[in-house]
Amino acid sequence: MLQGYDIAVVGAGILGLAHALAAARRGLKVLVLDKDAQANGASIRNFGFVTVTGQQAGDCWRRAMRSRDVWAEVAPQAGIDILHSGFAMLARRPESVAVLEAFRRTEMGAECELLDAAEAARRFPDLCAGTPRALLWSPHERRVESRDAIPRLAAWLAAAHGVEFRRDTLVRGVTEKGVETADGLIPARMVVVCPNDDFLTLFPERIAAQGVTKCKLHMLRLANPGFRLPGAVMSDLGLVRYLGYSELPEAEALRPVLLAEQKAQLDNGIHLIVVQSADGSLVVGDSHHYGATPHPFAPEEVDRLILEEFQAALGIAPPPVLERWTGIYPSAPDKLMFRDAPAGNIRLVMVTSGTGASTSFAIAEETLAELHGEPA
Repeated sequence: MLQGYDIAVVGAGILGLAHALAAARRGLKVLVLDKDAQANGASIRNFGFVTVTGQQAGDCWRRAMRSRDVWAEVAPQAGIDILHSGFAMLARRPESVAVLEAFRRTEMGAECELLDAAEAARRFPDLCAGTPRALLWSPHERRVESRDAIPRLAAWLAAAHGVEFRRDTLVRGVTEKGVETADGLIPARMVVVCPNDDFLTLFPERIAAQGVTKCKLHMLRLANPGFRLPGAVMSDLGLVRYLGYSELPEAEALRPVLLAEQKAQLDNGIHLIVVQSADGSLVVGDSHHYGATPHPFAPEEVDRLILEEFQAALGIAPPPVLERWTGIYPSAPDKLMFRDAPAGNIRLVMVTSGTGASTSFAIAEETLAELHGEPA
């Protein structure tokens, strides 16, 4: 008789690993299956930036706060370094300052500080060569090195929680009895499918009904700039992209200004994020291009526009580029994530906003509560 599991999780990206953790913490026998030999998708191709400030008000912000706390709990146990904490938003325009002032008055901005130019330069001199008009400092954010953190998290789940992993395994079907692979049925009382950008293998009709497409982004690694960042850094292009800012009424005055001054960046979905690795190098990005099958090419012009924003925001010439890559994640125009129920014991879960590192742990806890019939 085939060995059975309490829950099978399809997909070993951050969302799948988060569901494995949430299940293991309930004492369940957990199996994780993935078609790749090792982590290779969006979960290791990002900034490792656990972003709280700027997430959409309501559920997304609360999920980010909870997920940040789970990262803080599991990182030391799994041997994952928190490379830096906190986040600085650099505002170069008066309209940007108005958005930050409005944000600071919200619940989400309660623990943040809004510094004027003089105070920002005193507190964070390495960030202020670009002479920002103001700087919003948030204490909430955390940063890990994704390409190391995801494998370490998986290894810890196996060693500390007994989670079983089967890689190089394609799940061809899911039923209420378990998961179908090339080796036959693996019984499981519950199944959670976290397919990232695979829209066709499992439940394609249900995924299509969500209006999901794919988003390609450009990422770069720059050489050590010769100083340490106090935390992650963003520029005011992010104020019209991150919903926690862009949904504020004050953002309406900023949009036409950015469109007039930086149309090329907006046309390529560019907003600046800069984080630092243990060796001092900087991970910098990113851009956003959408399509059912984004092309594999990475035009130099897009990277140039990202680096142009880096220089304008930080006021220094970009260090040499050491590495370039692209990532692809699911995206939907009207939702940040969805959780679908093909059957009572099956859940299809997808983050459709590039916020997987920031919200997955909380999403997974919600999924397990729902599968166990617990009130929301």
